[in-house]
Amino acid sequence: MIDHPLPKPYVMAIAPYAPGKSATGGVVNAKLSSNENPLGTSAAAGAAFVEAMAGLSRYPDPAATALRAAIAAHHGLEADCIICGTGSDELLHIACGAYAGIGDEVIYVRYGFSVYDIAARRVGAMPVVAPDRDYGTDVDALLASVSERTRVVFIANPNNPTGTFAPRGEIVRLHAGLRPDIVLVIDQAYAEYLDTADDDGALALARTKKNVFVTRTFSKIYGLAAERVGWGTGHPDIIATLHRIRAPFNVTAAGQAAAIAAVRDQAFVDLSRAHNLHWRNWLATEIGKLGNAGLSAIPSKANFLLVRFAGALTADTAYQGLMTRGYITRWLPGQGLPDALRISIGSEADMFGLVDALRLMIEGSA
Repeated sequence: MIDHPLPKPYVMAIAPYAPGKSATGGVVNAKLSSNENPLGTSAAAGAAFVEAMAGLSRYPDPAATALRAAIAAHHGLEADCIICGTGSDELLHIACGAYAGIGDEVIYVRYGFSVYDIAARRVGAMPVVAPDRDYGTDVDALLASVSERTRVVFIANPNNPTGTFAPRGEIVRLHAGLRPDIVLVIDQAYAEYLDTADDDGALALARTKKNVFVTRTFSKIYGLAAERVGWGTGHPDIIATLHRIRAPFNVTAAGQAAAIAAVRDQAFVDLSRAHNLHWRNWLATEIGKLGNAGLSAIPSKANFLLVRFAGALTADTAYQGLMTRGYITRWLPGQGLPDALRISIGSEADMFGLVDALRLMIEGSA
């Protein structure tokens, strides 16, 4: 006789999500492991958050009505076609849970966001990993992975953790190649870091197609990671379905207030984008100078670089060495990247200190 509860086997097959470390055991010079905004949060968003604290005894608006209206006004969308969530993570999970289950398949690209695998397995679906192309999305490989059991396809654009980007034509081609009963989920957590010319057309697809769902977050460029505010948009049928299973009161009142102020403060967004572009290019150039030591950076459109180590200094050793020097990065052997570190773009001091630390370690390993 079994004398204790047995979890579902597909739940036990999940490798729990491992967040970036936030402590070194010593002095922290820079936390570059979670792709947070080094400029912090918009002053307007911070003020709105503080003001909202006066209503702590009240439940938040369960429909996030004012926040959806602010998002819709900024992006030219219909508020009724927007749903808000506890970060975009909740929305990724419920999109998968609403359309996939036991016996179904969920496809994502190799080196894709680790939450996709968890979202599939937690509902008993089978994750199918399509081969990548140069650490990025290979549309042909994705389409070749589709079977009669496919129900959901996840794509992050820009991709996390590689920073690669699929242009509009490839996103359109991917959607055109999918059956209408397959939901294409386009995760745009880093979309605000793109130039206007790099728009992949996902929001337009979500407005006109019945099987496209796009997610975004306030955790990255808006600097509201602590409040866990995300949103998604798609056909009214998709949004109505997701409302059935989202958590009630899932976005806090203070989070909603801060996000409304944040989306209205596009000057802060522009400043953050410019800072990121400058220091991402600077870091990529400095990593390129270390090419003789085996370091190289994957071209990125996000707020981080994936740096590969192919010389005497290994990614594992670099990760540990940077940690002892107070620089926390992300080593991802669990995602098939044991030879690479994902490094968030930080402040000017963060970037100079990180590169100096890498150079010292390279000289020590020579």
